[in-house]
Amino acid sequence: MSKKIQIDLNSDVGESFGAYKIGLDEEVIPHLTSANIGCGFHGGDPSVMRKTISLAKQHGVEVGAHPGFPDLIGFGRRNMDATLEEIQDYVVYQTGALQAFAISQGLRLQHMKAHGALYNMAVANPKIWETMAEAISVLDKEIILVVLASSNNQSLLDIGKRYGIRIAFEAFPDRAYNKNGSLVSRREKGAVIHGHEQVAQRALKMALEGKVIAMDGTEIELRPDTLCVHGDNPAAVQMVKKIREELKRAGVNVIPMKQFV
Repeated sequence: MSKKIQIDLNSDVGESFGAYKIGLDEEVIPHLTSANIGCGFHGGDPSVMRKTISLAKQHGVEVGAHPGFPDLIGFGRRNMDATLEEIQDYVVYQTGALQAFAISQGLRLQHMKAHGALYNMAVANPKIWETMAEAISVLDKEIILVVLASSNNQSLLDIGKRYGIRIAFEAFPDRAYNKNGSLVSRREKGAVIHGHEQVAQRALKMALEGKVIAMDGTEIELRPDTLCVHGDNPAAVQMVKKIREELKRAGVNVIPMKQFV
């Protein structure tokens, strides 16, 4: 009997702050299994953090921290010349803040996923993944570190083993890929895919085959545990619904990552 295919569905939410509304959290969260919640550096604020956790709890969605660089004006999407020690402090500070809000509502953080430039810099420099792994291992060894899936997942699994934490591999059905498995820069044309039918088909290929087609036509092996749909994408709600429908139709079990990672 073949093994049941399981996948988690996540989105970056809780990134509004003050008078500024970003994303479609109320509409997107009910269709997720995991929510990555902004922690105030690139987006989000204390009230938004509390309200987003409450919304996720209401819909039975697992919560995770989504820390980024302290770059509100650039939405955390610009590289910063930060030391590994500084990055570790940023991660502890932000994850710890969300952890406190989760505890106050009787929840425990399921995962941590870096945001924007911090995530992309870690893809280029695995020492940053290691720094983040060390940071969350001190806070709570049950927190899962979400990293970019690639054909070389083993080296990241080894980092997880060193720090006694679990690693979840992530793929992006609504983002274009380079042939080396990295994401195409948002500054390039075609980096973000908006057609929900196309995104759903990419999600199916990722879940069923563990693969994605890069911009140049190269087929890349990813073997993801979780798929991310961006909540600031105008078509996000339609996309999440369509992805869940197609995955369910294909017999894929869409459940929180902590249940199988």
